[in-house]
Amino acid sequence: MPLLFVGHGSPMNAVEDNAFTRTWQELGERLPRPRAILCISAHFITSGLHAVCLNQPQTIHDFYGFPQKLFDIEYPAPGSPELAQRVVDLLGDQAQLTQDWGLDHGAWSVLRVMYPKADIPVVQLSLDLSKTAKQQMDIGKLLAPLRDEGILILGSGNIVHNLREIRMGQVEPLPFARSFAKAVQSQVLHGNYEGLLHYRDFDGSAPSVNSSEHFVPLLNVLGAANENDTAEEFNHDFVWGSLSMTGYLLSDT
Repeated sequence: MPLLFVGHGSPMNAVEDNAFTRTWQELGERLPRPRAILCISAHFITSGLHAVCLNQPQTIHDFYGFPQKLFDIEYPAPGSPELAQRVVDLLGDQAQLTQDWGLDHGAWSVLRVMYPKADIPVVQLSLDLSKTAKQQMDIGKLLAPLRDEGILILGSGNIVHNLREIRMGQVEPLPFARSFAKAVQSQVLHGNYEGLLHYRDFDGSAPSVNSSEHFVPLLNVLGAANENDTAEEFNHDFVWGSLSMTGYLLSDT
């Protein structure tokens, strides 16, 4: 299976028809149908790694200040206790099963567009932000065997995510955001994934990744790549000046 990182942006993308969501829809139609999906979302953070082990995970509306129609959305995809256990087995002592989560908007806002029938099992894996960049990539390496088992590893975050600096209505990225996104793009498209281990040294890093939870899923995903993978960029655009919607699809075809 390919690997996928999606810039999920605002929860409103779950109900809007725009260039970003049309690309997500095309990806869902284009990619091989996965047996199940392992989603690593910016919005599920724990001490240690937790894999959600539920037959029917709940739809979590982890936001506020949005229209009621967002809170009314349910994404009734089944879970997969089998996959959750497989994930924990691959990750070893650093991971455990949990029933204390479900599908947050980092997962369902994207999956609702990609797979609207909600008929593919989904398991969420949490982020442990105490880990170094190398350790985050190592998580991906440990999860890589899932690709040969028909599992789509999906990271959901944003490469640049600074809500304090947003400029409503601004399309062009702020200078720091442009610089950082360009540096990340160069590393990913040239296949130098481990170059991102030093992302904190990139120009514009501090304001672009003022907290790491939206960036780390990219490291997890890239860690699962192999030498035959090439990266394809999509949704290379910004909203509000400081929110990157860029995504990457990695595959060996």
